[in-house]
Amino acid sequence: MRTLDPALAAHLQAGVTTLCHGWRLTRRDGRVLGFTDHDRDLVVDGLALKAASGIAGSESVTEAGLAVTGAELSGALSHVALDDADLSAGRYDGAIIDLLLVNWQDPARFVLLRRGILGEVRCADGAFTAEIRALADGLNQTRGRRLSARCDADLGDARCGVDLAAPAYAAEATVSTVEGALRLRVSGLSGFAQGAFARGRLRFASGANAGFATEVKAHLLDAEGTVLRLWQRPPFAVAPGDVLALTAGCDKRFATCRDRFANALNFRGFPHMPGNDFLLAVAIPGEGGYDGSLLE
Repeated sequence: MRTLDPALAAHLQAGVTTLCHGWRLTRRDGRVLGFTDHDRDLVVDGLALKAASGIAGSESVTEAGLAVTGAELSGALSHVALDDADLSAGRYDGAIIDLLLVNWQDPARFVLLRRGILGEVRCADGAFTAEIRALADGLNQTRGRRLSARCDADLGDARCGVDLAAPAYAAEATVSTVEGALRLRVSGLSGFAQGAFARGRLRFASGANAGFATEVKAHLLDAEGTVLRLWQRPPFAVAPGDVLALTAGCDKRFATCRDRFANALNFRGFPHMPGNDFLLAVAIPGEGGYDGSLLE
């Protein structure tokens, strides 16, 4: 049960109220932003809630049980609200959002209505709509280990043990031609076989996108050189001469771990675990000592 400030409780019981909504957004890097649907800025709990951001919220939905519920936050993309480049760079992924009910005549009187996590963000025509997921969404995330034929460690982490700083698994490349938002022709990778950096990590070391990182979708070789295809569009335009720092990728198969990385002892999967084919297999009469009597 929520406990209200006595002054706010008295205000809610009055015939006329002066209430508005506020949103406190805390990014994973620690930066905190505030917005309100009131017509002027408010200071709530030491945080300035900006009114000029054009932020508005949808109806908040709550259901019994552990179903994932929530609401939506929408507004214009601007430097005072959510910036398109910051959204594309993933700086708001997993941000915590607090929905506040505030007495705008006395901003010290407010109550936290609910807390959520920033989910999917859709951008179009200079505006955004952000999904606010209830904290119960965390119960849908995998925790601990899973029984799988493929490895569940991340390449290079403590459980894997592969040194991604080794020359065989890391390289620096330079963009020579931009063939599309997600397709870059690069130089500097001539000593690596095709696919060496597929599923690996690419980080821009220079240029407008310096610091931005994404996963490599494909590492291809053709008659003209090396092509990298990306999973995520960089927030800013890529230019020839931009420097890229690359680390190898892994398809999580036991054969790859053993043959490419010589790391079979640290493989974190269960390659000999029977799969669906084994479960669906049907015994053939007359083979393996079975006489088919159960089929009669």
